[in-house]
Amino acid sequence: MELMKSIKEYFGCGKLSKDYRGHVIYLSIIKQSDIYDNLIPFFIKYPLQGFKRLDLESFREIAELMKRKEHLTIEGLEKIREIKSILSDKQTRNIGFE
Repeated sequence: MELMKSIKEYFGCGKLSKDYRGHVIYLSIIKQSDIYDNLIPFFIKYPLQGFKRLDLESFREIAELMKRKEHLTIEGLEKIREIKSILSDKQTRNIGFE
């Protein structure tokens, strides 16, 4: 819990919650401006390695579409669905990835 509190404090945003048994702690960052201003710049400065890097690039692409309000158009929404389906395909192909 202390580690997650420190991460939340570092980013200056988000909400901590526990699973129903209290064994897993989640940090949820939902506010779009927090994602654009805090989370994405962190991962640009400190990039992930391996296949998770590709997931982050897809997440960033979706965030950029939403920032430009393209998700409000049929074409933009379809692009997000396409990116999401590619992510789902990658997840099912990676053994042990959930």
